[in-house]
Amino acid sequence: MKTVRKGGVAQNAVAAWVTGSCLCGDVELEIGFPARWAWHDHSAASRHAHGAAYATYVGSWRSRFRITKGGAKITRFEDKATRTVRSFCKRCGTPLMYERGHSPQMVNVPRALFANRTGREPLYHIGIQELQEWTYTGEKLVPLKGFPGVVWTGPKRKKRLDLADML
Repeated sequence: MKTVRKGGVAQNAVAAWVTGSCLCGDVELEIGFPARWAWHDHSAASRHAHGAAYATYVGSWRSRFRITKGGAKITRFEDKATRTVRSFCKRCGTPLMYERGHSPQMVNVPRALFANRTGREPLYHIGIQELQEWTYTGEKLVPLKGFPGVVWTGPKRKKRLDLADML
């Protein structure tokens, strides 16, 4: 079957696929395009697994997911208490998949593994009650003088007391 690439998405007579890979490139995977859904996960488990404020995932039907390279280079961590499995590249440690026991027909893949569009924008937030106070939530950022490419929220300004407030 002939495969044609259009905008980074492999297309053939059966389906369109989008390719993702781990940091070192040892593992490659594909999901059907478009992905089923996408979301930001603020849970402590995802935060720890990714070493980040939150993880962004795209969900795919298992039937529209495949490992195309490096299947033997994947290691898995199973949490029997939560009935979840997280898979990682053995070489570089990149998180590859997140699977939940209560939805065995789905495979969730970190959005960052894909250089191209997946067909879904992350519109949902899961575990928002676990959002950390240090997580960036869209505050205005300004350039940090003397450090090109670095932005920050700026100094916290103290409120001035109005003379009327003191009386």
